[in-house]
Amino acid sequence: MAAAAAWGRLLRGARGAASRRACSSGARARAAAQELQSSGRERFVLEHAAPFSAFLTDSFGRQHNYLRISLTEKCNLRCQYCMPEEGVQLTPKSELLTAQEIITLARLFVKEGVEKIRLTGGEPLIRPDVVDIVGQLYKLEGLKTIAVTTNGINLTRLLPRLKEAGLNAINISLDTLVPAKFEFIVRRKGFHKVMEGIHKAAELGYHPVKVNCVVMRGFNEDEVLDFVDFTKDLPLDVRFIEYMPFDGNKWNFKKMVSYKEMLDTIKQRWPELEKLPCETSSTAKSYKVPHFQGQISFITSMSEHFCGSCNRLRITADGNLKVCLFGNSEVSLRDHLRSGASEEQLIQIIGAAVGRKKKQHAGMFNISQMKNRPMVLIGG
Repeated sequence: MAAAAAWGRLLRGARGAASRRACSSGARARAAAQELQSSGRERFVLEHAAPFSAFLTDSFGRQHNYLRISLTEKCNLRCQYCMPEEGVQLTPKSELLTAQEIITLARLFVKEGVEKIRLTGGEPLIRPDVVDIVGQLYKLEGLKTIAVTTNGINLTRLLPRLKEAGLNAINISLDTLVPAKFEFIVRRKGFHKVMEGIHKAAELGYHPVKVNCVVMRGFNEDEVLDFVDFTKDLPLDVRFIEYMPFDGNKWNFKKMVSYKEMLDTIKQRWPELEKLPCETSSTAKSYKVPHFQGQISFITSMSEHFCGSCNRLRITADGNLKVCLFGNSEVSLRDHLRSGASEEQLIQIIGAAVGRKKKQHAGMFNISQMKNRPMVLIGG
């Protein structure tokens, strides 16, 4: 990590003033590229190959080898924590990334060191060419993991083809085990389709099948123990996610159930609960009830952030690069791509954005007051 930090600092010095400007216009991007290319320090970095791409290493030494790409802003559910009840203003189709643009950008990131790509939305499985996109990603040399986060409605139908195309990891969103409550939370029917998708994923060998559960006080905190019990006979990793503030989801601190509160509740029922080891860059704190087939995890974005080990970047469906889920700074890769930017220029633009990434997010109370996209327009 120390070596990575040194490379990050070295690159940040090379960026100079360019890294302190937004790269949202072609003129500024070209100026930044020229400044970077003329920098002696930048030439030094390029000539003495860093252990990991300097362009994907920020000034705090964090190496970003995980890219999340939103395939669509559309969704066939209306989850209360994700989308405003009145819906959202969708971007015109012509302004969304095409399949070819997605693959072009993915290839660039993988070339620079990204090893994992997760497809998100909206609901990614409603995009007609999703299987083809997975197949094209599978051909990228160096990419180790292709994952998808889905609400599960279309999963049973599509999963055999997705698996054959190269999909090797799945997260399925499910916030309740009660059908009537499911309809209340997501404002649509479909509970049994989601459950069928979870079992289909396990049947096809996805181990673990990750189940994302956003816990909200007054909605589903009374089901935490039932979700733990859900891991008894299935190879699941139920991930309890702290309720996070985004535009239009009416976030309130009183609705948030902290991971420690959930953990205390679970330990009262299963005092033998075991803590599991995790990777440095993991967002999850994982536990297991002995003899249960599956496990549980906690995503503690609000009560105990994991910004210090963040390795994630995001591309929205309309082609904007977000270096932080909770930040409102974005750079349009789509515009640069369509204006004919070279691969080298795109790398410089991406590197400058990564270089501006802050040490940590602003905290849950400040985030709740900040202007940001609704979750459905970010891609999670």
